[in-house]
Amino acid sequence: MEHVKTSEADGAAGHLRTAITSLELGEPATHRGLTLFPLTSGLTSSLRYMLLEEGLRRDLVTIREVSEGGSVPELAVENRAGRPVLIVDGEELVGAKQNRVANLTMLIPAKGTTIIPVSCVEAGRWSYSKRDFGVTNRVQNARGRAEKLGSVRQALRYSGSRRSDQGQVWDSIAEEAAALDAESPTGAMSEMFERHRDTLDDYAGLVEAAPDQVGAVFIVGGRRCGLDLFDQAATLAAFLPKLVRSYAIDVLGGKARQDDNSTDDDARALIRQVLAGSLDDHPGVGLGRDVGVVGEGVVAGALVADDTVVHLTAFGETSRRRSGGRSRQRHAGYRQRREALESRYRR
Repeated sequence: MEHVKTSEADGAAGHLRTAITSLELGEPATHRGLTLFPLTSGLTSSLRYMLLEEGLRRDLVTIREVSEGGSVPELAVENRAGRPVLIVDGEELVGAKQNRVANLTMLIPAKGTTIIPVSCVEAGRWSYSKRDFGVTNRVQNARGRAEKLGSVRQALRYSGSRRSDQGQVWDSIAEEAAALDAESPTGAMSEMFERHRDTLDDYAGLVEAAPDQVGAVFIVGGRRCGLDLFDQAATLAAFLPKLVRSYAIDVLGGKARQDDNSTDDDARALIRQVLAGSLDDHPGVGLGRDVGVVGEGVVAGALVADDTVVHLTAFGETSRRRSGGRSRQRHAGYRQRREALESRYRR
């Protein structure tokens, strides 16, 4: 699918580069294999939006299946508020026919319903637990987010779709759950966070966002891992504990050394990788534009709205692209599991 650049697209990419070059690293905090470098910026944001958690709590937002029968890769978000609602990449949505995570960051327009792309993180359930969805204190584990982001960016670049490799998502959860002794009857991602809740809370409790902090670089076991940047300090403060748990669960799963000795050179290297990557640009789901970054050893995605980078997420370690044969086998497995679930729970 050929992508035609526009002045708006060029502007979005330029705003992303400006946001990245404006970042400054703070003093790191390290705990048992996880190092966090705070990020500050001289840029300011005047965007007004509501976080999804607040919208749900105030009964201004409802998330439901797209129909009674449901569709695994899509959900319907009704925003009754007078301002946009921010849904962040990897946010877990629990309820309805199966738990999902958001495929990318989206700014949902006010006073309307938007269909959003999601991935299933509960392979063994296809029946209603309740009619709508809520949110939790977690986002998808970092390794899973990185793999999902890579597959979504690839699909968006080549076909215009925002669907993930759903089979890969399920396989990754199963592998992580086995390493954490946290398998569940429905293959739910949530089980590994619940099983290790106290330890993850310890990680989250050791990090407090600075008043001017808008992002962080996370390094797992001395290896460059990921970056999250928001337009406002209040948004970062709301998501920081969730993001810390997202990376800490990978530490507990044995993916990292416990004797982390990361330096700011490691963090700066990831930032340079993002700047050096090639950019692609597409209209966003809802408001703004989706800007992707793909380069050697890095994948990133950003939502840019009103000349502002609302959220950037980047990972310096992503899975190698699977061979065609294995990818087809995984996709077939996904179809078979989805059809089996639908048949099992069809009324």
